[in-house]
Amino acid sequence: MERKKYLIITAGGSGTRMGSAVPKQFLSLGGKAILHLSIERFVNAVPGIKVITVLPEAHIDYWKKYCYSSSFIYPQTLVPGGITRFHSVKNGLERVPDGAIVAIHDGVRPLVSEELIRNMFNMAESEPAVIPVVPVTDTLKALRKVENADGNIRLERMEGVVADRSLLYAAQTPQVFHSEILKDSYRQAFDTAFTDDASVAERKNIPLAYVDGERYNIKITTQADLVLAQAILSI
Repeated sequence: MERKKYLIITAGGSGTRMGSAVPKQFLSLGGKAILHLSIERFVNAVPGIKVITVLPEAHIDYWKKYCYSSSFIYPQTLVPGGITRFHSVKNGLERVPDGAIVAIHDGVRPLVSEELIRNMFNMAESEPAVIPVVPVTDTLKALRKVENADGNIRLERMEGVVADRSLLYAAQTPQVFHSEILKDSYRQAFDTAFTDDASVAERKNIPLAYVDGERYNIKITTQADLVLAQAILSI
């Protein structure tokens, strides 16, 4: 039997780095809220997908009013976020049954392609965890922060540490899992090392399958990212 498909869209952050009056997921991009665009990619790619939107509790009514005023009427289950991304995803997973396939996606990654979404869900029919990655292209330096006697902070090279970029990849979202496996992984106690869903699953020794991500699947966290996203949309 084919597994039902779910999306947990994480939009529980306050967006302080953006310096805007509202959280970054509600900023306009191409005439729509960033969060609207992010959800729309999945709705178009996977018809009938169940959407669970995790939001700051103080902005749930804001999002309801936005959806009404924008005629964005696709059914969503709205869930309040937690104190960290880990806790927000955990809250969302409470609404997902076992035996499903669930994608976890950052609400501020609106440029993910429908093709990648479809390919990942197809792959997840047989793989318990599918993670998109892109190769690191920048030259990397291993540095540490050192405080001078005058209280100023400087960066200092870490002797003997060489970062080989040919071995390094950056993880993106969506990350797609068999729901019962991810739910079990999220029963672990929180750890600051849990920076994404893959790291949570890895702690439980879940085998991860990696696929090529997309260079334009950027996470919008700063004004510069927003400018770049606007330029990409205009291509």
